[in-house]
Amino acid sequence: MSFLFSLMLFLHFLGLAVIIGTWLFTMKRPTVTSGQFWAAIVMLLTGLLMVVFREMQDGFAVNHMKIGVKLIILLVVAVAAFIGMRKTKRGEPVSTGLAHAVGGLAVINAAVAVFW
Repeated sequence: MSFLFSLMLFLHFLGLAVIIGTWLFTMKRPTVTSGQFWAAIVMLLTGLLMVVFREMQDGFAVNHMKIGVKLIILLVVAVAAFIGMRKTKRGEPVSTGLAHAVGGLAVINAAVAVFW
């Protein structure tokens, strides 16, 4: 079980790196890529699996408030990334605010994970 949790954590971090890395890379001309959307989906699935693994573990208390806040932030990131991805695929311009919402909220989500 320990290896599976570590694997989910690694994939979760990898998804976070894709979202923030792409955001930083496209900072001069903000846009949203399909990779950011799929990375948000990977983060969502791996995050939920990590909670399940921790709930199954004896003697480990999960902070449900923290998980709920992180889940809400991640859902907003996923929706914003989906909207931006659709606009990019249609050739429409992606608003700067939408592109920065995806990356900025991912950074906030990481900060919640570390500092809460």
